[in-house]
Amino acid sequence: MKILIDEMDDGWDEKLQELGFDAYSVKKLRMEGHKLRTDYSVINYAKENNMILVTRDTESGQACEENNLPYVLLDNNSIFNIVLNKLKNY
Repeated sequence: MKILIDEMDDGWDEKLQELGFDAYSVKKLRMEGHKLRTDYSVINYAKENNMILVTRDTESGQACEENNLPYVLLDNNSIFNIVLNKLKNY
């Protein structure tokens, strides 16, 4: 399983790699010369390379959803649910 980490969470790729995942960063790929400046380019890159996109961008998540592409959306609802679950454990 290949994972593509969107720009906002650059560095997560390294943490995931340490755990054995095949993870890449949009920011680092861009620095290597890949043309990944737009949401479309990022989503298309993930699709062409059979990757799961991890993003905070709601529009990118919706685009993945509409096109049946694998993704993990870290939107406010997801973060709120994490906070809520942690608070329930107190």
